[in-house]
This record gives sequence, C-alpha cells and structure tokens, in this order.
Amino acid sequence: MAIGNETEVTVFILQSFTEDPELQAALFCLFFSLFVVALVGNGLIIATIHCSPNLHTPMYFFLVNLAMLDMICTSSILPKVLQSLVAENTISYGGCISQMFFFTWSLSAELLLFTAMAYDRYLAICRPLHCGTLMSTRVCLTLAAFVWSVGALSAFLLTGLVLRLSFCGPNTIAHFFCEIPPVLPPTFLTDIMTIMAGMFLSGMNFLLTMVSYGCIIACILRIRSAEGKRRAFSTCSSHLVVVTVYYSTVLYTYIRPALGSAGLMDKVVAVLYTIVSPTLNPLIYTLRNKEFKASLKKLLFLFSK
Repeated sequence: MAIGNETEVTVFILQSFTEDPELQAALFCLFFSLFVVALVGNGLIIATIHCSPNLHTPMYFFLVNLAMLDMICTSSILPKVLQSLVAENTISYGGCISQMFFFTWSLSAELLLFTAMAYDRYLAICRPLHCGTLMSTRVCLTLAAFVWSVGALSAFLLTGLVLRLSFCGPNTIAHFFCEIPPVLPPTFLTDIMTIMAGMFLSGMNFLLTMVSYGCIIACILRIRSAEGKRRAFSTCSSHLVVVTVYYSTVLYTYIRPALGSAGLMDKVVAVLYTIVSPTLNPLIYTLRNKEFKASLKKLLFLFSK
C-alpha cells in the first residue's frame, strides 16, 4: 500500500493464519464455535436481563450494553475470518472500511464502558447509601449515550484518516481483518496518531478504572468480617480480570506499530480482544452470579414449556 498516482486498489488481500489445509479446518471449527458461543451467550444475557425486573439495576444495565458491543465486535470480524479460512481471502475496499468502522466503534465504546462499570462498582461498594441517587436511571442512560456517541465519534475520526488516503501498488494487509494500525501506511504521522488514539482511549480509561478499583480495594480492606470482604471482592474481581486482559492487548496493538511488526504475535493478541474476550465475557460475568443464574433458569424454563 502506498500513496501515489497509480490505479487505486479496490480489493485488499488479508493475510491468512496458515496455508496448511488441516490447520485451516481446525481454526474454522474453533472460530465458528467461539462465534456461536459469543452470539448465544451475549444474546442470553440481554434477554435474561430484559425479562427479569429484579435485574433492572445499573450493574446489569451496563452489562447489557457490554453484551451488545461484544456482539457488534464479533459480527464485524468473525464472518469474514471464517470465509477466509475456507474460500477467498479478500475483502473489498468498502467492506474493509465498514469492518474498520464498526470494529473501532465497538472497541472505543467498550473501553469507555469499562470505566463506567468501574465507577458503578465503586459507588455500590464504597458509597452504597448514595448509589441510588448518584447512579439513577437518568445517569445510567446519560453514561450509556456518552459511551456509544464517543465511540462512534472515535470511529469516524480514525476511519476518516484512512478515507483520506489513496491506496495503490501492493494491496496485501498484514493482518486477518481490517484494523487501523495495519491498514494505515507506516509513517511518522500515522504512528503518532495511532499511539495518541491508543493512549487516550486505552491509557486514560485504564487509569480511571484503576483509580476506581484502588478506592474499592481500600474500602474492602476496611471491612472487618472475612465474609464481607469475600463477597465484596467477588462482585468486582471478574470485571477487573476482563479489564486487565482487554486493556493490555489493546494498548499493545495501538502502540506496537511504532516499534515494528511482531508478525504472529500481533495476530494472537488481536484474537484475544476480538474473539476470545467477547466469547468469555458472558461466562465470566454470569457463572459466579447466583442472581443472574436464577433468572436465566426461569427464562429457560418458560421457553421450554
């Protein structure tokens, strides 16, 4: 890819994981299974919370938003990945831009949503008497609107950087999907822009999230009973694990281009936050939650009649 006066590229060739047919078949089965689990798991989260009045609280409201973002993320990436494993490994210019936009939207919004979820956990644990007022329905809706709109704005701005370029010459993308860092040509300006985007979206939100959890841990340590500490830690430990894995992989992806390509490692890291994380989120957030599991059983029982 380069900027020039030659014929503009209309189709990009995505870099495959492997040329081995047997390994391609194994990867197809694996990714297809993860895709189904991600869609079904996140869909069940949305349906269960929507149909259960006892789950209409800020924590579950934000969990619904997370499930929706995860579904957008996997739906924008995995169908094309599955196709590339069994058929042609190409994507049109328009398809590449669309994939880039929706993925960047879900990624940016999810980073902001993690900060909102951490703030909600801080209020629930450290300021329980004021939680109802400080995290009212109006505040939740405002935060959700902010998360989705800023995520969309970020996607417009970053995708706009690509739309301003003319692509010609080699049309191979050194990645298995269209993402900002591998698509943009490696120049000083683009490296600075991607690093700034990564530091602003990932770095700032990660710092705010860690501040919230620092306050949460300080509050938990002041609890006298061991059972009280255990229950308090159990309400936020799953979120902290998800946040740590997600932020570390995203920061790596958006800062790494300035340091040079790492080849296979780039793909492995990308798989973590585009495929594995959206699949595991429903399991991490619900398996240890007795309240949600009880509501899910009631919903499945109603559907089985």
